[in-house]
Amino acid sequence: MEYNILVVEDEKNILDVIKAYLEKENYNIITATDGEKALELFQTMDVHLIILDLMIPKISGEEVCKRIRDTSDVPIIMLTAKVDIENKIEGLNIGADDYITKPFSPKELVSRVKALLRRSYKGTRLLTELLSFNNNDLVIDKDKMMVTKDNTNISLTTIEFKILFALASNNSIVLSREQLIDIAFGNDYEGYDRTIDTHIKNLRQKIERDPKNPEYITTVYGAGYRFEG
Repeated sequence: MEYNILVVEDEKNILDVIKAYLEKENYNIITATDGEKALELFQTMDVHLIILDLMIPKISGEEVCKRIRDTSDVPIIMLTAKVDIENKIEGLNIGADDYITKPFSPKELVSRVKALLRRSYKGTRLLTELLSFNNNDLVIDKDKMMVTKDNTNISLTTIEFKILFALASNNSIVLSREQLIDIAFGNDYEGYDRTIDTHIKNLRQKIERDPKNPEYITTVYGAGYRFEG
């Protein structure tokens, strides 16, 4: 079972450390450096846990937590330099599930993440692990990284699979090229964003009956791509 973890932290060195430690545990890491971007990603991505710094630009961590709690019970770990017990109580009162103060041990953070995921998803299988569309015409199995089209196995590259799964698990939601690049290559990618167009073209050749008139991956001009299934 793979989990998507959203890490919201504006200090690059801390963000890089958290990302590196969690990726070693095979978690999929999504990053944001301000509250506005964090809310945007949460609304468009399938997020299973959030590590949220309180002192971030644009929208504070406290406000981000409150807005997310209005619509979701996703596990949230607050990460902050505020050490007063009052701050910790406030954080827990507005919806945080755990609270870690800086400086912190990355290993301890990883342990907290594992424990919170176990408690939150115990005995459940994430619905997003197995996706099926149009009466099993297209089936995407995340655990096995397998795709079948009309009961025939389709060979995809790792990048193609990541893009397809991101689009399919956000059915009917437009994902920009930048968002797909973050998913497929990581936020450190410095290449041309039109690279995504090439991968989309290859995917259409493999999963669409008529690649020129796609029924699954559609283009939203000026915005990005949308999955319709």
